[in-house]
Amino acid sequence: MDLNAAKEFHPSPSTEAASSWQAADAWLAGGTWLFSEPPPDISTLIDLKGLDWPSLIASNKGLEIGATCTINELNNFIAPRDWNAAPLLKECGRSLLASYKVWNEGTVGGNLCMALPAGAMISLTASLEGICTLWPRHGAPRELPVIDFVTGNHQNALEPGELLRSIWIPASSLKKHFAFRRFSLTASGRSSVLLIGTLCPKTGAVTLTITAATLKPVQLVFPDFPSPMAVHTAINDHVPFDHYLDDPHGSPTHRRHLTYYYAEKILQELAMH
Repeated sequence: MDLNAAKEFHPSPSTEAASSWQAADAWLAGGTWLFSEPPPDISTLIDLKGLDWPSLIASNKGLEIGATCTINELNNFIAPRDWNAAPLLKECGRSLLASYKVWNEGTVGGNLCMALPAGAMISLTASLEGICTLWPRHGAPRELPVIDFVTGNHQNALEPGELLRSIWIPASSLKKHFAFRRFSLTASGRSSVLLIGTLCPKTGAVTLTITAATLKPVQLVFPDFPSPMAVHTAINDHVPFDHYLDDPHGSPTHRRHLTYYYAEKILQELAMH
């Protein structure tokens, strides 16, 4: 779709661009959504890819994912052998309702900033306890957990003009065992429910992250391996019925039922480790 209101395009912005950001400006990081919807009131596009941020930086401490890293780059990443949860990178990438073009242009940061309930990169980074680095218009960078970055359906914690610079995934999370469950009305359609459970091999702690079914990500942490009843109770306590999404991809009742069901299946799988 053409953005008829846009008058300027900056393919190579400076890092100082944030300080001069105006209300009608828009950061562009792939733009696969921006060019597919009725155009908002935008006069200037500032392409973040011109900043040449590294897409992926791996070390023994973890993985830094640049906000402009494409879904395809993340999918092709070869992880260290002891990163047990690394298959989630591909699993969540395949959960996107996306074409080949979107895979090569859509970005991890863009998926987070869109803050859609079915955002598969949100599911990935939230479940692995990712930390966002944000660049405000003024002042020092700040950090925020992914679980707190997405605040609602199509809502995030960014201030006007603020940038998502990167997402940090600690090695301790990548070394966890995981179980993945997803439901969609069609084989490659938008996720209605997406749950990821992780098990720490050192402490036995279990983390359950609920996405797609809810307006925003919900994360439940159990210091010890929980019983199915304990998980059921925690879901009831932390996910009120009106927090389940209601749209053509599923009703709140359907999504709540699958959340209980998949949580139990995830426990069964994790118990085998």
